[in-house]
Amino acid sequence: MKITPLTLAVCAAVLSGRTYAHGAGAAPAAFLEGKTISVYTTAKEVAARMALSDTLTFEPSRQPLEAEVSVFVNPGKRFQTLLGIGGAITDASAEVFSKLSPVKQNEFIAAYYNKDSGIGYSLARTTIHSSDFSTGSYTYIADGDKALSTFSLAHERQYRIPLIKKAIAAAGQLTLFASPWSAPAFMKDNHDMLGGGKLLPEYRDAWARYFVKFIKGYEAEGIPVWGVTLQNEPMAVQRWESMIFTAEEERDFLRDHLGPVMHASGLADKKILVWDHNRDLMSHRASVIFGDPRAARYAWGMGFHWYESWGGSEAMYANVEDVHQAYPEKHLMLTEATVEKFDPERYQYWPNAERYGSAMINDFNRGSVAWTDWNVLLDERGGPNHVDNFCFAPIHADTRTGELIYTPSYAYIGHFSKFIRPRAQRVSSTTSRSSLLTTSFRNRDGRVATVVMNQGDQDIAYTLHVGQVQAKARIPAHAIQTLVY
Repeated sequence: MKITPLTLAVCAAVLSGRTYAHGAGAAPAAFLEGKTISVYTTAKEVAARMALSDTLTFEPSRQPLEAEVSVFVNPGKRFQTLLGIGGAITDASAEVFSKLSPVKQNEFIAAYYNKDSGIGYSLARTTIHSSDFSTGSYTYIADGDKALSTFSLAHERQYRIPLIKKAIAAAGQLTLFASPWSAPAFMKDNHDMLGGGKLLPEYRDAWARYFVKFIKGYEAEGIPVWGVTLQNEPMAVQRWESMIFTAEEERDFLRDHLGPVMHASGLADKKILVWDHNRDLMSHRASVIFGDPRAARYAWGMGFHWYESWGGSEAMYANVEDVHQAYPEKHLMLTEATVEKFDPERYQYWPNAERYGSAMINDFNRGSVAWTDWNVLLDERGGPNHVDNFCFAPIHADTRTGELIYTPSYAYIGHFSKFIRPRAQRVSSTTSRSSLLTTSFRNRDGRVATVVMNQGDQDIAYTLHVGQVQAKARIPAHAIQTLVY
């Protein structure tokens, strides 16, 4: 046999357990023959969560039959690189955390941020001053202080900043981004942080400098800030903190104020995301902002939320894909998701978890580089929230008993965050039947994590095909699995 550089590279990939991508294809995954697959499962009718439920062995592949269900993975076809998976550390989360005993605090921190004993969150969002998930509205400056000379983070040193520091210490590295819900009342045309309203033209530079003050203030506290979103939900007039930007107004504020001010302040490396709202209007917002080269140069990408006031979430995933295809140089990330209308009788309501699994698979398969849940912790009322907008979180604390309540959503998110690590690259993964959903990522250590989800009422036997090898598997009804190999 003639030895060529390609031959040597393929051999090296086989010996190291890596696939070898070359051009449009890849070396066959035949080296996986005889290798084992660890299967971790969470199922509605089984008490264990993310448990090692089976160990399978790859065997030579055969032609799949039409009558059987198959999952096809091609590690040689690679797509976006994962930034991270995580949730938001809000004032509400931090205040509830402060009420836990030291033992329960340690349990909570490990549950989310330890990648071995917990689910390994690697991404976090926080708010720029208050949101509805605060016990009241507040800002970092005195009323009317356009010069920002009174800027202070004192309010957050009691609860939020200590929790973020504990999370960073447990995670080792935590990518943190921040979002504002509203500018201070005096900067807005409605003179109120609540109820929408718009930023007054004379305060655009002051508001941009407010972002800079926040970032530099957090970093002075020892908390690195990766980036910001320009405005949380810029098309929603809410009874809580909210502020409106049309697409053109957001474009102009980014192009003429926020982008230049951050660059001039030495923060050119900080990422700026636009939109930060639902999937339904994201294509229009992208065309207006990314279509302007002067504005687009400041935008790292676009954030989006999962709330769909018109129903039909499945159709909305097409909008994510549309923006990804139209602007492949821009990054997309889910920046907020939560199950609304809190009901303590539904802590273990399984469809809530399945909503997470379905959304994460669909968003990743359409190009999202990150996925961020909303509050990491709430109390037994789904708060605190100063306008009674109570919601679910993956973990709740009953402040009356001091106990932590883990919902199925925690485990469903964990099937991604624990096994798919930052800088993993998504690889081709699909199913032969719509009864299953799937996505796959190749981690930096060469291992592939394939997530398979069954929302149906029956167990499903399926065959996992990876290149020239296969393995027989079974997933219970209403279950999610991560197969690691």
